[in-house]
Amino acid sequence: MREVAEHAGVAMSSVSRVLSHHPDVSSGMRERVERAVEELGYEPDMLAQSLRRRATFTVGFVVSDISNPLLSTIALGAETTLREAGYSMLLMNSENKPILDAAHLRLLTRRRVDGLLLSLAAEDDPETVGLLEETDIPIVLIDREMPVSVDAGSVVSEHRDGMRSAVGTLLDLGHRRIGLILGPSLRFSRERLLGLRDAYAERGLADESLVLEGTLTEEFGREATARMIDDREPVTAIVAGGNQLVSGALAELRSRELEVGADISLVSCDAISVTEFFTPPIAVVRRDNRALGRTAAQLLLEQMRDDLPPRQIVLPTEFVRRDSCAPPAAARR
Repeated sequence: MREVAEHAGVAMSSVSRVLSHHPDVSSGMRERVERAVEELGYEPDMLAQSLRRRATFTVGFVVSDISNPLLSTIALGAETTLREAGYSMLLMNSENKPILDAAHLRLLTRRRVDGLLLSLAAEDDPETVGLLEETDIPIVLIDREMPVSVDAGSVVSEHRDGMRSAVGTLLDLGHRRIGLILGPSLRFSRERLLGLRDAYAERGLADESLVLEGTLTEEFGREATARMIDDREPVTAIVAGGNQLVSGALAELRSRELEVGADISLVSCDAISVTEFFTPPIAVVRRDNRALGRTAAQLLLEQMRDDLPPRQIVLPTEFVRRDSCAPPAAARR
């Protein structure tokens, strides 16, 4: 660091502030120091910095299922933001198993991470809740809702509004028997169910929906779709509450030679490539998943560096209508 200071013609304290991303540094000073660092090929001694500041400059991120493209995009947004702030991110995958949530939390605590980003497999697992109640590490939840005893900030999506709009559109097209496929009872599933109920109530209609809850897997999406079609009162429209669920729904509809947008209407929660490029394009309740990750990381940085109290940020969703939504087939005959 001394060589960097001499090369840049500044004090060592100035170099320290630049390398630690301190906000109280002029743009000119930052540019001089960064140029000296690059010219000298200087690599900060992270271990020494950690010992001196009692910080590891690492953040732990526990995700329920990294194979889910939604969570991969969220993780990318978070990692990019943290890296720009001088932090590394340790990603732990729970494979939708609450027991792994708890195991990962123990490991990350032993590694003395400076903060935790959590998109957990379960919100009410006693072991996980107990660990979070005991820790003094700053926490930000991503689209999860924990007991008030857990002192944590959160970034959540406004699923209820998007679902209200999607189901409202289907009802206005003439659908009454609408199927909703949900994953486990996590915040986003509960909010989506409330949005469906809102849409019926706002129109003064009896709720004739068929709601099935299970796992966020293609297999369950296919199984639920089959049950909805084979019901003694078959649905005329399906809303898949997750990108893996819509893949399963499409597979089942294809196997039965049912045409989306003609024989049955379909809406997906969260946009993936198949929703845009399928024929016809599939309507979606869309959100900015990378922004979700970025915002969560920014909120955690507030707590870690600025010692600000935890707070919640709500990000919007929007319904994008496409040709997969049409009046019920019987109404067009």
